[in-house]
Amino acid sequence: AGGGRLLDRIRKWYYNAAGFNKLGLMRDDTLHEDDDVKEALKRLPEHLYNERVFRIKRALDLSLKHQILPKDQWVKYEEDHRYLKPYLTEVIRERHEKEAWNRK
Repeated sequence: AGGGRLLDRIRKWYYNAAGFNKLGLMRDDTLHEDDDVKEALKRLPEHLYNERVFRIKRALDLSLKHQILPKDQWVKYEEDHRYLKPYLTEVIRERHEKEAWNRK
């Protein structure tokens, strides 16, 4: 149990050290937009897509101004959810299935 708590503390430290949360971004906002991610983004519900666009635009504006959000507005490790993961998992599964089909 102690090792799990230590690992969780390391994860939280690394999450905060990465710095994207200080700009109001979530982990999935920082993914490299390869073909799979682009397809997953197309499948996002409109409200999730709009929230993502807002966070990215705000982060770009803050970055240009060399500013960060006030600490009470940082995305907390516990509040960051992988909103894109279900869509990305499905896209990757479909791609693998298609590749397997094409190999036959």
